[in-house]
Amino acid sequence: IPQEVHSPESKNRSKRKRCEVWGENSKQSDWKRVGDWPVGMKNIGNTCWFSAVIQSLFQLPQFRRLVLSYSFPPSALESCRTNIAFMQELQCLFALMLGTRRKFVDPSAALELLRDAFKSTEEQQQDVSEFTHKLLDWLEDAFQLAVNVNPGDKSENPMVQLFYGTFLTEGVHEGNTFSKIETFGQYPLQVNGYRNLNECLEGAMVEGEMDEETASQSVKYVQERWFTKLPPVLTFELSRFEFNQSLGQPEKIHTKLEFPQTIYMDRYLYCSKELIQTKREEMKKLKEKMLILQQKLERYMKYGSGPARFPLPDMLQYVLEFVTTKPAGAVSSACVSSTEDSQMMDRQSQGESLILGTPSQPDRLVNGSKTALLANSSPQQQLNTPLQPSGPPAEISDCPAPHVASEEEMNLVTTCLQRWRKEIEQDVRDLKESIARISLSIDEMYSDPHLQQVPYHLHAVLVHEGQANAGHYWAFVYDQSRKSWLKYNDISVTESSWEELERDSFGGLRNASAYCLMYISDKVSHVAAGSELMQLQEEVEALPPELRRYIQEDNWRLEQEAEEWEEEQSCKIPSTSSESQELSPESGLGDSLRSLSSEHAMIAKEQTAKAIANAADVYEKKGVEAALCEPKEVEPMKAQPGETAFTVQAEQPQDVKETESAAQSSSQISEVEIPSVGKVPVRSDADGYNEEVMLSPAMQGVILAIAKARQTFDRDGSEAGLVKAFHEEYSRLYLLSKETPTPQNDARLQHVLIYFLQNDAPQQIVERTLLEQFADKNLSYDERSISIMKVARDKLKEIGPDEVNMEEYKKWHEDYSLFRKVSVYLLTGLELYQNRKYKESLTYLIYAYQSNTALLKKGANRGVNESLITLYRRKCLLKLNEVASSLFVSCEEADVAEGISILNELIIPCVHLINNFDISREDMDAIEVMRNCWCSYLGREDMDASLQIRLGELLPRLLDGSTEVVILKEPPKIRPNSPYDLCSRFAAVMESIHDASTVTVK
Repeated sequence: IPQEVHSPESKNRSKRKRCEVWGENSKQSDWKRVGDWPVGMKNIGNTCWFSAVIQSLFQLPQFRRLVLSYSFPPSALESCRTNIAFMQELQCLFALMLGTRRKFVDPSAALELLRDAFKSTEEQQQDVSEFTHKLLDWLEDAFQLAVNVNPGDKSENPMVQLFYGTFLTEGVHEGNTFSKIETFGQYPLQVNGYRNLNECLEGAMVEGEMDEETASQSVKYVQERWFTKLPPVLTFELSRFEFNQSLGQPEKIHTKLEFPQTIYMDRYLYCSKELIQTKREEMKKLKEKMLILQQKLERYMKYGSGPARFPLPDMLQYVLEFVTTKPAGAVSSACVSSTEDSQMMDRQSQGESLILGTPSQPDRLVNGSKTALLANSSPQQQLNTPLQPSGPPAEISDCPAPHVASEEEMNLVTTCLQRWRKEIEQDVRDLKESIARISLSIDEMYSDPHLQQVPYHLHAVLVHEGQANAGHYWAFVYDQSRKSWLKYNDISVTESSWEELERDSFGGLRNASAYCLMYISDKVSHVAAGSELMQLQEEVEALPPELRRYIQEDNWRLEQEAEEWEEEQSCKIPSTSSESQELSPESGLGDSLRSLSSEHAMIAKEQTAKAIANAADVYEKKGVEAALCEPKEVEPMKAQPGETAFTVQAEQPQDVKETESAAQSSSQISEVEIPSVGKVPVRSDADGYNEEVMLSPAMQGVILAIAKARQTFDRDGSEAGLVKAFHEEYSRLYLLSKETPTPQNDARLQHVLIYFLQNDAPQQIVERTLLEQFADKNLSYDERSISIMKVARDKLKEIGPDEVNMEEYKKWHEDYSLFRKVSVYLLTGLELYQNRKYKESLTYLIYAYQSNTALLKKGANRGVNESLITLYRRKCLLKLNEVASSLFVSCEEADVAEGISILNELIIPCVHLINNFDISREDMDAIEVMRNCWCSYLGREDMDASLQIRLGELLPRLLDGSTEVVILKEPPKIRPNSPYDLCSRFAAVMESIHDASTVTVK
């Protein structure tokens, strides 16, 4: 590769910044390639079409080798510099796609050379077929230079050999026959009016119409096309767009079109012409016969002469039910006179005319049958036949029934109707069976083994989502080595399935549909399968030296970028987690939070058990006074129960002595009402009792445990009282952790230890945390609690700092703090949603989901119910989308601006965040609803042209977020509720959303 062509581009590429390559991603999995997994391609602004086409071509081994081994005569450099420069950039891009360690590559250099080929590329997305045509033309010209033959002779051009074929056109025009051979690269097919790919091909291969002059002679004007040579790579271009003359703009065709994974091309080849023409004649006769049968069946299934038509078997059944219905108040044995008969018949006739008006077809059928039957019977029979007179109008049956009918008439009519119904039903069955047989013959017309000798296998499907003038492209490509479909969506490459491909490509359901189909011959398929078995490293080693060096330099730059990033991270202030730092700027200490002593973070399970055991031993040998009078170095500052901020503070022995002195001499006794405990005498002073802490569920449990240990304390002393109270509280919390949660109650909010126990925290962390509860200074409400508190503090000091994992202990408490923060975000979001403040609610729910995801990665019980967050996040999105869209179409400038602001600041960032995670089917459907809503405004006549322009600017961001930098406004700073308040708030909010009623929590 000549150095003069490469050096400017290489220079530009080496100057790119790390943030341009992998953004601000903070995890290596976001920017580093995993093994030999295919790499994605960066979208540098409405260039998803480039990624879709290039990825499809790169996965063809023959094409990949052609590009990577390309060379040209130096004499051609001056005359075709642009084509050659593009080929060289494509070589570099392909080389990186083979050997890079990045998760995705940057195609900027190659795209820059293509921009001049299109007008206004920066303002609008390019048509896939237009781009592919231009790409193939450039490649064809570049390879024509390489083969160094006559420019007019392209038979040796490898691009022509791989992608181009020929077809023969034969026909009659104004009585003159003609035939011509043409070359094709991408074969165009119409979609409208066809159900599947074979129907499209059949429609494209045969065209004809009946002239007035030739119609009388039964001579059809027919033009037929036959493939004379098929390329190894056969590309079908599906015409999904048509120009709307009334609107003056293109529209997308969303109709469903199915296509197979393997298509047999024999029926379209010139060598099969005679056989296919015979089969087409057979097909024509079968279709004509089936049409006659379908019309006959329709006369049975839509019977009648009026505007309403009904199935004839059903009508006969209804008449039969009418005949066999008994009238109300029927007299089985009464004989009435002829005068009464006449009067009854008159009443019946008048009733029918009044009630029914003009008789329908079934009425005429019944009346006609009865008239014929009565005409054939003798007057004597009519007089002597037992009749069934109708009663007064009040006694008429719920169902219509014959007013007068003899048993003989009933039997005759019933017999005839039953026989006719069976005959008609048999006729209908015969017709349906005949139609099914013909339909099967049509379907199997081309299943002849002689017409299955030229199979082509689906290699790639290029998909477009959106409308005619805006949308997003991606590609499904079949991976021969993995035997599965992969979805190439800009930087994302994920494993897919045929079911997902069908859903996204066939069309008919959503705005997404296949736009281009790439099939490969059996030979190409086998070569591809064999090539994929070759190790990636082997293919890289087979590259020219300059390309291998280019890969090595790029990988070296990646390592440098990684080292720089690691240095940046190491210089940052440590935080609990990236999520908590990002979501809450108040992750440091607040005024209301107390710090845990660094000494408290050094306690292990064995030391805790040893301390309690030592306390019991001291008590047995020396008594209570000995335990209480042991020298005390310092009283550690104690955090409030449930709070988990961690800062090492200096010890202050003098403050501790002053606190103890105040507790003994200047304290005052008062009674405090503790929920679930009752009135408790409390010694209150400046640095002692804290009402908020005393009312927390954690402290209530400790107070109850001390109360239960009263007898043990009085009998055996404070150490034994501590052990007893410790086990009482531990047992209570353990049972709570095993209770089945309810929608209105989450026990984890009550106590940090319930959270630890449900998540199998190490035992030493559980026991040490509980021991700290008994060392809390707020337990100064009587002598018993003060004694237990002091013993607990002493035992904490006996636990040394050498054997505990301080980071693990700290991490568990940080996780609980984040769990409580997620709960507050969730509850706040739900309350705002119920008060119809959807903007604020969405922000809280997004942050709740982000932080909760980090917790759930560590365990299912680490976070809150994810489905609840996603449900209301989805509801908020849909509500906001309704608001934004209605504001946008209002045409009022202020409303339009507000609608665009909601879309830009909330909806689009949230949609892209959702796509970054494992998206659920419900979220996919909701996003599709929102996208369809905005796409439906394209081309509306009642919408101002300026609005259409703004809509064109918005839609690419909504449909394609691969390059979107997600920036969300942080929610207001929050102070987590106390455990007691948080539990009450949780219960109230959960009850309100299950009852679907608004709740206000004070």
